[in-house]
Amino acid sequence: MLEAFDEARLAASSPDDLSDALERGAIVYFPRAPIPLPSDDDLVFFREELPKLLTLKNISYHAEAGRVRGLDRADAKLADRVNRVLVSVSNNVEAFLKTSAPRLTDGWTVGTCSFRPIEEHGRKLKAHASNELVHIDAGAYGATNGDRILRFFVNVNPKEDRVWATKGDFPNLYRRYADKAGIHPDSAGPRYLRRGPLDQLRTGLLTGLASVGLPAAKVLDSSPYDRVMRKFHNYMKDTPSFQQDKAGHQEFRFPPYSAWMVFTDMVSHASLSGQFAFVHTGIVRLQNCRLPDLAPINILRTSAGRPA
Repeated sequence: MLEAFDEARLAASSPDDLSDALERGAIVYFPRAPIPLPSDDDLVFFREELPKLLTLKNISYHAEAGRVRGLDRADAKLADRVNRVLVSVSNNVEAFLKTSAPRLTDGWTVGTCSFRPIEEHGRKLKAHASNELVHIDAGAYGATNGDRILRFFVNVNPKEDRVWATKGDFPNLYRRYADKAGIHPDSAGPRYLRRGPLDQLRTGLLTGLASVGLPAAKVLDSSPYDRVMRKFHNYMKDTPSFQQDKAGHQEFRFPPYSAWMVFTDMVSHASLSGQFAFVHTGIVRLQNCRLPDLAPINILRTSAGRPA
């Protein structure tokens, strides 16, 4: 599941090598981050000062709103510094992907760029907020309607690995757990994946709000597909027997200053331990995929007897 691209392999890659690996359900791993990182002074500042000012579990730059969330008691100078660093990381990830995996960024939506300053292990958060429980990403990015959630991670802890776990990719997880999770079309009802009048009304209202100066309103949107995926996400996190099941379980260690990226709607994952990481999120259009039959929405459509 882990597919490594060191500097030599990355230099020799074709424009589709990275994106094809992602679509197949690989975690694309870079032993050394392939993007410029913030200065040493900025990294020390992020590690040592930002945890004291945290109000949310992460500090995030929201591109759609042009603002940072998650800081408390931050004066203008400090807020500007945080904004500058997160915007720089976001721009560097985007520039790298436009060169190395250009299909992914064609018409994509740039989401948040966040810094995770808190040790993941032992946080004792509620299940739906915990990164330590294996899950797939769903429901936090508005109505994706089957578009793909691409996340790019950089471990900027100077001494410790970031440790991940997975229980496999969406096709295998769906085959094993769809009935138990109540997301198989046989148990989900006749309107499975079909948009109804309320979906149309919600999307229209939130699109209108976004167009008049409230761009973050789109994050509140939903769709039948996104609700199915959110139900699966919640089943995973809420079900101890799933978390304890060893089927497909693997663990990976990401050393200091390494990076990795993954379609997190495709690959189940948990952050078992680690502190100090940048995370960039983008929404990739389904129509850009070369292997669309492997996309979760088309797995669901096929199971319902509908064309992908």
